[in-house]
Amino acid sequence: MNKLANKVALVTGASKGIGAAIAKQFAAEGAKVVVNYASSKEDADKVVQAITENGGRAIAVKGDVSKEEEIAALFEQAKTAFGTLDILVNNAGIYQYEPIEQVSAGTFHGQFNINVLGSILAIQESLKLFGDTGGNIINISSEAGRTPLPTGSVYSATKAALDAITVSLSKEFSGKNIRINSILPGVVETEGSRSAGFIGSDFEKKLVDTTPLGRTGQPDDIAKVAVFLASDDAAWITGEKISVSGGIYGL
Repeated sequence: MNKLANKVALVTGASKGIGAAIAKQFAAEGAKVVVNYASSKEDADKVVQAITENGGRAIAVKGDVSKEEEIAALFEQAKTAFGTLDILVNNAGIYQYEPIEQVSAGTFHGQFNINVLGSILAIQESLKLFGDTGGNIINISSEAGRTPLPTGSVYSATKAALDAITVSLSKEFSGKNIRINSILPGVVETEGSRSAGFIGSDFEKKLVDTTPLGRTGQPDDIAKVAVFLASDDAAWITGEKISVSGGIYGL
């Protein structure tokens, strides 16, 4: 425990699913956490409540990561609350699977604005708060970025772009003591995947059948890896794309 003691972390899209699990795990390891949300204030407040009831410190802050003015305000509130920032987790994201004939400018830009532009804007703001000791950025990508599924061309492209950003910035940050890595989840059971009808579907069963570890992932599976990357245990790791998929990659 306390692998993240005295650290301040900001997790985007942290009101539900993977982001909520990361926020809770970070707090359990001693970090002070900014729980970002775009619309689900009630859910974000529940995450904060769970953290504080467990003896941790957290605040919930609204902000659409694709909008410059809102993300600037988000980081300003983080600074006001905790004074600095050590860890950024770019988890906010959306996905839409649709045949290529149905892709529109709206659905294209909607996904790229949040998944890619939003991550870039958050990184830019985090650099202003990282102290002399450097910082740590974790991008929540997806196996879809390197093993795209049918009808997922745009979503997969956003995640491939995010991974390219990870590798490029790991080199750009040379000498600045800033680490950046991507986590590539496989199939994970979240509120989003349940509401989309994926959990319990024949498609989920097909993917589980081809997953060596034989099950759908859970948010905590991803959160535990995020804790590792955020901690000093991973001090010699940067620019990596780490698959957390039960072994499904490459099948």
